[in-house]
Amino acid sequence: MINLDRDIHSLTDFKRRTNDFVKQMKETKAPVVLTVNGKAELVVQDAQSYQIMLERMERMDAIDGIRRGLEQMEQGNGTSAAEAFAEYRKRHGIPNG
Repeated sequence: MINLDRDIHSLTDFKRRTNDFVKQMKETKAPVVLTVNGKAELVVQDAQSYQIMLERMERMDAIDGIRRGLEQMEQGNGTSAAEAFAEYRKRHGIPNG
């Protein structure tokens, strides 16, 4: 979570004190918001925290896809596994076995 007093700085300040900010991000795992002319323009984050964020986003996308699929099945839209496999075998010339 971003701490407004600690995690928002100018790009100029970041350039001057890059090592301090890198150390802070590694310790706090919080990103730093960088401003240009007083306006938030960039977010900088340590690589490990970024990777964790990406993995969480992928998990959320998968959960959302499963939820949508379940809703479609409840509404009667969709194909049963048996029908899907039969269509796949037909399309690829695989005999029933």
